[in-house]
Amino acid sequence: MPEISITLPDGSQKSMPAGSRPLDVALAISKRLADDCIVAKVNGDLWDLTRAFDGDATLQLLTTKDPESLDVYRHSTAHLLAAAVLELFPETKLGIGPFIENGFYYDFDRPTHFTPDDLELIEKKMWEIQARGLTYDRVYTKKEEGLAKYAHEPMKVELITERAGEIFSEYTLGPNFIDFCRGPHLPSTLKIKAFKLLNVSGAYWKGDEKRQQLQRIYATAWFTKKDQDEFLARIEEAKKRDHRKLGKELDLISIQELAGPGLIFFHPKGGIIRKALEDWMREQYLERGYSLVYTPHVARLDLWKTSGHANFYADNMFVPMELDDATYQLKPMNCPFHILIYADRQKSYRDLPVRLGELGTVYRYERSGTLHGLLRVRGFCQDDAHIFCRPDQAEDEVVACLEFARDTLTTFGFTEYEAEISTWDGGASGKYDGEPAQWDLAENALKRACDKVGLKAKVIADEAAFYGPKIDVKLVDAIGRKWQLSTVQFDFTLPRRFGLEYVGEDNKKHQPLMVHRALFGSVERFFGILVEHYAGAFPIWLAPVQVVVCPITDRQNEFAYELGRQLKEAGMRVEVDDRSEKVNLKIRDAQMQKIPFMLVVGGREAEAGNVSVRHRKHGDQGVVPVAEFIARAQELIKTKNSVD
Repeated sequence: MPEISITLPDGSQKSMPAGSRPLDVALAISKRLADDCIVAKVNGDLWDLTRAFDGDATLQLLTTKDPESLDVYRHSTAHLLAAAVLELFPETKLGIGPFIENGFYYDFDRPTHFTPDDLELIEKKMWEIQARGLTYDRVYTKKEEGLAKYAHEPMKVELITERAGEIFSEYTLGPNFIDFCRGPHLPSTLKIKAFKLLNVSGAYWKGDEKRQQLQRIYATAWFTKKDQDEFLARIEEAKKRDHRKLGKELDLISIQELAGPGLIFFHPKGGIIRKALEDWMREQYLERGYSLVYTPHVARLDLWKTSGHANFYADNMFVPMELDDATYQLKPMNCPFHILIYADRQKSYRDLPVRLGELGTVYRYERSGTLHGLLRVRGFCQDDAHIFCRPDQAEDEVVACLEFARDTLTTFGFTEYEAEISTWDGGASGKYDGEPAQWDLAENALKRACDKVGLKAKVIADEAAFYGPKIDVKLVDAIGRKWQLSTVQFDFTLPRRFGLEYVGEDNKKHQPLMVHRALFGSVERFFGILVEHYAGAFPIWLAPVQVVVCPITDRQNEFAYELGRQLKEAGMRVEVDDRSEKVNLKIRDAQMQKIPFMLVVGGREAEAGNVSVRHRKHGDQGVVPVAEFIARAQELIKTKNSVD
């Protein structure tokens, strides 16, 4: 029988009979490896373990230790979900069912809405099908035959028309389920050990609100029940920390129906926190050599045509407004405004770098289905800065931006973060702007800057913006979630579009490099992340109310008011709870509002000029003189201590 040669990751080779499968190679090495395998990587592509080799090949056998395996595992579980839904509700039409971070979803077209009881039935049916040990079998279908077979399922017809070649792959799961899919999949449902249906929501077909609305079932799946239980515990913790829930309970923000979705109202307490964020950022701008600027909220459409936004960003911009002299557009970005300020006067090489910073409100049209509290809005304030510099200054400017980003994160209590550098494809596709020399300079500057500040960065090829490479910094919050935050972005396009120049040492005109830089990302989004990171219990320097004074009886009210006055004079935000209620109720209410310190004053404290200090987390802190408490609180505020 003819043989083929299979090269393994360590360089060794195995001779196998023609027609062998990756699973056969695994079995030839050890049964344990075969049991542990989830999927194969053949010649660099993911394959089913049961797909036959078509010649000599390189092979990597992926187990539960490999991240790509979990994606395949989840996609296979999505097929299991679809099979269960069709068994229970055969009138249902299938949409798509991809894996996503932490799980998967499947879109269904069904006239009746799924209920929580339906989800329980579906999950039970999934376990029944799993126990049958059905195999995921790849079959091939001619496009013409597939279109005829699925003529009664318009979504499948649309997908096959768009994505399928003349012959395409489908996957069966038992005798009654088949779906158009590129795969790969698990060998059998018996490989699936843990999954949980989470919820159902509405979703437009292909995300287009003009298309039909489907029902999307979200689910999670893990290699072990232990991993799944830990994830579900994080989900419950995340619900407790949800900024929308806490924003209402703590009276921080609201979204008003009369005003419209995606527009945030900051209430007085939320306004105090926002002021602290913005004050800190503006002070840092000035300390780090930025010039503060303020720009309009609208501009003539001609500006956005020059910048290119009117073309490539039109879907994310609000409808233009016709005014007396021209058509105007709400700004989706601050960059063109900063460019106009730079270009207003001729610059010499001695003037560079020019660093312009603004906390400027921008407006972007986000589809209603994508809006999410503070995290995805239609009007938001960006801590936006643009740096115009010479090529020889670029690396130092990026280093300074990364140091600024690191200091921002640590100041607000984030100790874990990581970075990604998005690069181009070397010009192979023609979809990127700029010259190779510009890309080389920019990408190398980003990489060296990360090394200089000790920031470990993963390089993501062919993920840059069309106008330049970038660094994205992702923070890790208190419950392990990653959030995209700070960005440092090179731009070769806008300086050229606007004809930006500076006069060099050679007395000739040169085009400056432009660096976009945002550290909060947006004030709204950063605010939401902070709420969830701290579960609403902000460190004292950010807390809207830092101290509440609780007199035990009305007889101590006069002392309580005097104490409140002293605390305010010392620069603290304080309230006096003078209600004729029991002190335990006052303490409980202060705890619910997550106020850092409660000062309880009774007759003895009033007489001696002391306070009984309670901390929201650590409880009774003992009786101390007023001056001692003030000094202690001031030190915590001054040092921006984020540890409770």
